[in-house]
Amino acid sequence: MTMRMLVLTVLLVAAGTRTGTAEDVPPTTEQPTTKPLAPVSSTVLSPAPVLPAGVPQLPVTLTDEPADVAPSAVPVGTADSDVPAGEEPAAAAPSGRNFAGSVQLDYLAIPTERIGRNIALDGATAELSLKVVADLGHDVSTSAKLCYGCHGVEVGMAYFDLRVADELSFRVGRFTPSFGSFPLRHDPANHRTSDKPLPYDMGRMVRLREWNEGILPAPWVDNGVEIGGAHYFGTKVQLGYAAFAIGGPRGDSEGFDFDFTQSRSPDRYYVDNNSRPALGGRINGNFEVGETTTLAVGASVMAGHYDPAARLGFFIGGVDAVLQLDRVVVRAEYLLRWTEFALGDDPRSRLKYGPDSTGRIADSYLKDGFYAEVEVPVSSRVELVGRFDGLRRFGNVLATSELTSRSTVLRYTAAAAIRVAGAVRIKTSVEAYDFSDFDRELAMHLGLAGSF
Repeated sequence: MTMRMLVLTVLLVAAGTRTGTAEDVPPTTEQPTTKPLAPVSSTVLSPAPVLPAGVPQLPVTLTDEPADVAPSAVPVGTADSDVPAGEEPAAAAPSGRNFAGSVQLDYLAIPTERIGRNIALDGATAELSLKVVADLGHDVSTSAKLCYGCHGVEVGMAYFDLRVADELSFRVGRFTPSFGSFPLRHDPANHRTSDKPLPYDMGRMVRLREWNEGILPAPWVDNGVEIGGAHYFGTKVQLGYAAFAIGGPRGDSEGFDFDFTQSRSPDRYYVDNNSRPALGGRINGNFEVGETTTLAVGASVMAGHYDPAARLGFFIGGVDAVLQLDRVVVRAEYLLRWTEFALGDDPRSRLKYGPDSTGRIADSYLKDGFYAEVEVPVSSRVELVGRFDGLRRFGNVLATSELTSRSTVLRYTAAAAIRVAGAVRIKTSVEAYDFSDFDRELAMHLGLAGSF
């Protein structure tokens, strides 16, 4: 609680010194404070940042996602905006210090169940982000963010960015590592649906307990260090990389899967549980293939051990792509996780399935997930989103589990985001779940989200 109060005090002091809208600094973009490729969905391009003497002016081109490279260049106060079409972006902060935030209240109803709480965290859920970014010099900046959600109050970021060159920067502290595409826009103010894609679910999916959430809940916040950078080939191509060492997921000595609550529980301390950091990295490319068409692709990996004795290993890999055709955005991502588990003293009673034809009891399983979505603005105020996502699990399960050795869940989502004023939007969606091991379910979201 002491750390939370300290960060909150810093945020409030910063707010008193310099406040601004979320267009000054997006509150949730876990990436460099300034990007050469500016995000555009249904918004206008933000102006190219004016850089200090000695720093080359980089091109600004169309792309859907923020440039997902590790800490790179450039002063704070010039981050890309999310200004609705026809509105003027906020002016850059002259002081090199910015404060911004976002709020969402979402109500989840499950009309196919009399008591939805038995299978989901239904009802109203509030999410809050408060972020301050400060420029400490030509090549050094710092960021801190406080988050509130169903998990309580957490420090979402607290790190330094140290830049040597465009191709080499360091991020040190508590942050979301460069893994995947969706984590770059995980904040409710940065995506148009109330719920996250199933591979990145963090507690809002139906049957979350049976599935133990997705592949890697977003945002994944951890302590560590990240090295990365980007190289620009003319005005149309950017290639980036990142490599990181973090504490990694956690679980019990006799664990069967990750225990996500351990990664955010003060009772377990915010430290690595096995003295072995998890290692990972990402490579990505952004390509301008036409005047209003861009393509962004990436691949990410992470590996390590999650139990206190560092005997149970895991590997996560993923690929992603984002195609923007004028104002229409198409996104797709695939994640796979291989996880070892403890057989225990009596695996025949611990597990649902016995030995295979060779007499061996497998001590690992595979879990993968995907999503594909299209975002279509139909007016200056209304955006429609269609999404198809799912999870699969292959391998043994605990004897008490309702899953089988081959379980699947597919979800079909139709959503709309309606801008009512400034950066405030009404979000509504209908989700149809198709389970291999349970009855089909229908979920409905209605919420209000905005940035400031």
